[in-house]
Amino acid sequence: MTSIETMREGISYKEGFFKGARGTKTYHQCWLPEGEPKAVLFIVHGLAEHSGRYMHVVNHFVPLGYAVYGHDYLGHGKSEGTRVFVEQFEDYTEPLKTYFDRVRECQPSCPIFLVGHSMGGLIGARYLLDHQSDFAGAILSGPGLRMANQPSKFFIFLVNIVSVLMPKLGVKQLESDVMSTDPNEVEKYVLDPLVYPGKVTARLGAEMNKASIYVQAKASQITLPLLIVQGGADATVDPVGSQLLHDTVGSSDKTIKVYEGYYHEVFNEPELRRNQVFNDMQDWLESHTPLKS
Repeated sequence: MTSIETMREGISYKEGFFKGARGTKTYHQCWLPEGEPKAVLFIVHGLAEHSGRYMHVVNHFVPLGYAVYGHDYLGHGKSEGTRVFVEQFEDYTEPLKTYFDRVRECQPSCPIFLVGHSMGGLIGARYLLDHQSDFAGAILSGPGLRMANQPSKFFIFLVNIVSVLMPKLGVKQLESDVMSTDPNEVEKYVLDPLVYPGKVTARLGAEMNKASIYVQAKASQITLPLLIVQGGADATVDPVGSQLLHDTVGSSDKTIKVYEGYYHEVFNEPELRRNQVFNDMQDWLESHTPLKS
């Protein structure tokens, strides 16, 4: 793993690359507080976006003493690879383990919390089924297990066929105006050159569907402390799916917060709204972070 380091506004910032899925160059970055972090937030970003879109999380939590780490998946952000395309879902989860191990090397004594948004919530949940003992807990934001306007079984059948015959064919367009109720955040999303504006590929759609079915079938095996935050007016993923995940996981320590009127990206809602989410996350994190002696 290579990296460069700079300082800005009292925050230590590092970025670099490591070898990810299929040997591709995978981008990573982190923001560190002054002194030893109280805990690590391990960001797992959403579909078609990148780890740099979590600056509201960084700006809230790093001054409180948390470190924030994230990487861009294969075919996303500054990482190599065909945009929003994978051969198999493991092309997302296997580099997650590689990156986690490097983060653990850097922060050997800090509790690490997985923070997964949207498709990152799906990737995170799938990853937890094999590696939950690595984490002190997990926060899933609008986890992408059940889409709003769930496609028909016939459409899913067609996508599965196309994913074999023409795997890189675009089949589903993401809508930008349903990401946030804040027009400024929507504009930033649309103008961000690292956000992919094209359609989701057939192979990725098929792999996401398989991963969702698998996670829902195995969710009772997730037993670590879990917080789910969900926009009540989310038109990208179905809030019902978040409730079902909450009800199905085997964790005895689990909480779901549904924010009425919020859209999909609860971290990018207007300031007062997102601060409510961050304050709830902060309370939860502090109650699950051991005090340092």
